[in-house]
Amino acid sequence: MKRIVFITILVLITSGFTVSKKIEILIAKEIKTVFNIEDYSKQVISVSKNLNETLPLKITETNFFKIESNNNLLGYYYVGQGYGKADYFDFIVIFDTNLIVSKVKVLIYREDHGGEIGSKRWLKQFTGKTIDNELKYQKDIAAISGATISAKAMTNEVNKLLKTIGILNNKKQL
Repeated sequence: MKRIVFITILVLITSGFTVSKKIEILIAKEIKTVFNIEDYSKQVISVSKNLNETLPLKITETNFFKIESNNNLLGYYYVGQGYGKADYFDFIVIFDTNLIVSKVKVLIYREDHGGEIGSKRWLKQFTGKTIDNELKYQKDIAAISGATISAKAMTNEVNKLLKTIGILNNKKQL
């Protein structure tokens, strides 16, 4: 019975991930800071169902957006979730127009341990990475004592995102 409840909750969380008002405020702050702007608009990036089924990360109307200001493309952002030792954490990855990572930030971390992955210094390792990079934990991305599971999860999520963006770019979807 516990297993059925856990699976049901997991399906609801992963299939219906929506962005709360609090997270929207954090996202807006990061976008304004990265691009040094006051106003911007976001557009949902739509992906066909057939293509989406082949992607390492599924693209929905709530997780991947094009960022524009004054009808000029500034870049893109992705809001995702990773799973630490016992709970999910929410993060954002902001890309410039060349699909180079401009910033990665942990928006909400829900566990008692492993929160060190939210440190600016550690997250800075992802800045400058491109769709051509395949990141290896403890080689390209430094380990964090006490946050091993969360750090691996973040590295894996960013890797899947870079692969997904690469596929979308190659298919002329961006």
